[in-house]
Amino acid sequence: MLSSVLNSRVAIEVNIQIIRVFSKMRELLITQKDILLRLERMEKQVEHNSHDIQLIFTALKKLLNPPMNQDKE
Repeated sequence: MLSSVLNSRVAIEVNIQIIRVFSKMRELLITQKDILLRLERMEKQVEHNSHDIQLIFTALKKLLNPPMNQDKE
C-alpha cells in the first residue's frame, strides 16, 4: 500500500523489503512448527520407552560395579 500511496522509487523499494520480511517470517514460523511437532513426537517415544532405558542403565551400572565377593578366605 505504501508504494501505491507514495509513488516514488524509495517507497516501492521499502514496500518490496517489507513483503520479503513478512515472507521470511512466515517461512520461519512454518519451519518452527515442523520442528516442534517432531520434538513432541520424539518426547512421546522417549516417555514410552523410559522404563526400558532405565533398566538398561541399571544393568550397565551393575556391570561397571560388580558386587564384592564376600566368600574370600
